[in-house]
Amino acid sequence: MVACKLAAAQVELGAEVGILSYMPRKDDASILESLRPQPGQRAVQLHLIDHAVGRLESFTGGHAGAMARTVVGRYDVLHIHGVWEPMLAAVARVFARAGKPYVLCPHGMLDPWTLTQSATKKKIALTLWVRRLLNNALFLHMLNKDEATLCGPLGLSARFEQIPNGVSPKEFANLPAAGSFYETLPAIRGKRYILFMSRLHFKKGLDLLAAAFASITGTLPDVDLVVAGPDGGYQAPFVEMVKAAGITDRVHLTGPIYGQRKLAALVDAACFCLPSRQEGFSVAITESLATGTPVVVSKDCHYPEVTEYNLGVETALTPEAVAKGLIDTLARTDRDVMSARAKGLIAERFNWPMIAARSLELYAKRG
Repeated sequence: MVACKLAAAQVELGAEVGILSYMPRKDDASILESLRPQPGQRAVQLHLIDHAVGRLESFTGGHAGAMARTVVGRYDVLHIHGVWEPMLAAVARVFARAGKPYVLCPHGMLDPWTLTQSATKKKIALTLWVRRLLNNALFLHMLNKDEATLCGPLGLSARFEQIPNGVSPKEFANLPAAGSFYETLPAIRGKRYILFMSRLHFKKGLDLLAAAFASITGTLPDVDLVVAGPDGGYQAPFVEMVKAAGITDRVHLTGPIYGQRKLAALVDAACFCLPSRQEGFSVAITESLATGTPVVVSKDCHYPEVTEYNLGVETALTPEAVAKGLIDTLARTDRDVMSARAKGLIAERFNWPMIAARSLELYAKRG
């Protein structure tokens, strides 16, 4: 999704941009369709590869390499998003053999916590091909300052350049009217709500959120929890935690939401919460701040602007810390001032036109 938005912003600046990817699955297709209203998106060329189920393809990325050979002549630089998929190395080799540079954005996949997941497989991949892929990049696209620091122990030789994620100013210029989300979810009418919006995955800290919210329901009887996002394998455990805590009637799962309904959910939220164990650069946090909504996020989200600009609370990865962050944020009386400050920050530092311009400048820098 981030790659699509960056590509669209680059097109708006006059670049010819294409996206090479496997065919979207059902959920991916919904995401892509939700991106269509973004300026420039319809002009991005899509080069889609049929999903291959064979083991050989999973190890070699052969189909991706074949597709890359048909389009490499059209583009001057390759921007890779991700690390571990074999198709990425296959496409990089095609561009390198054509004398064209590539840039790689790890998206937090080299974070120490991430490296502990399937650690043996990742150590083998680093040895066999990933380290070479990283070191031969024109530069490594780091999403934040912490990401570059956390990659230090790997001893990579490629230069690091910091380019954040962002939002499209046009997308946030005319936000839904206050109260719009309540109309789509009658169960929360008359309540304030905390919004979680991300994949329902263990990494995202849903266990911490469930425990934290359960501990404050008695103190805040007018506050519910709305959980929006696709199931990433943790929905069932989360539902069981909520049931065990006896707060099923206070927690509302909506599934994934996109477009205007997503913006409406952010506008109406009393606060946004993401107690994630690891993030590269959370678009959801950025979108929350772009709507003026305060946030309660873990320090492992690597979003120091939350504290720097007093836009909410950064917490430790414990239920107690998350609960305190929620209570303190929900008690704020300076919502209007904070909202204006948050919108100003995003407009000045995290907008796609500015980010796209920075990326195009760095592509042209060869040393």
